[in-house]
Amino acid sequence: MDALLEIENLKKYYGKEPNQTKALNGITFQVMPGEFLGIMGSSGSGKSTLLNCIATVIQPDSGKIRMKGTEIQRLKGKKLAGYRGKEIGYLFQNFELLDNLTGRENIMVPLSIHNISEAEGGKRLEQLAKYLEITEVLDTFPSQMSGGQKQRLAAARALILNPGIILADEPTGALDSRNAKALMEKLAGLNRDEKATVLMVTHDSNAASYCKRILFIQDGVIFH
Repeated sequence: MDALLEIENLKKYYGKEPNQTKALNGITFQVMPGEFLGIMGSSGSGKSTLLNCIATVIQPDSGKIRMKGTEIQRLKGKKLAGYRGKEIGYLFQNFELLDNLTGRENIMVPLSIHNISEAEGGKRLEQLAKYLEITEVLDTFPSQMSGGQKQRLAAARALILNPGIILADEPTGALDSRNAKALMEKLAGLNRDEKATVLMVTHDSNAASYCKRILFIQDGVIFH
């Protein structure tokens, strides 16, 4: 089986010597289709920088990132937009919901960005809302939701286009233990039932326990 995502000798440095920070210092690993991979590391270990490079939020200094064999640093224009919209679903620690939109409208944002009709996404939305137990907050605003509801809503938004991989950046970081457990059970269920591929970075050992494989990152270096 070919790898879905390949990271090869990835480097990202900030600043100049002698005060240079090597956020990523030659990272290499693969994510297989249907895998639930966790990357554990303390704050400042480079794990969020890694996800941001994969999401094309920031550019690495050197190295390669391949999704389904395509080198993403070479993507431009429509192909880059397609990668960001259809290949990756990003789940942020702080939800990143738009306060002036209802739950339903927040989930629909990726559809409007990528010119996909609401009719096409409507069925998927209803399925996700039922599975993630957020049907009752679809027509309310984020200010009226609990932290757990906000994060499950954000998960639905990340999943609405059925992406090739879910990138989860400390998804339980802003949640209490009960809501964190509920979210992780839902992510693990999507991985199990829909064969969703998940790459999660976390420093939370409880969240990491749901992963099928764990890598450790420290000072920009991966330990297998």
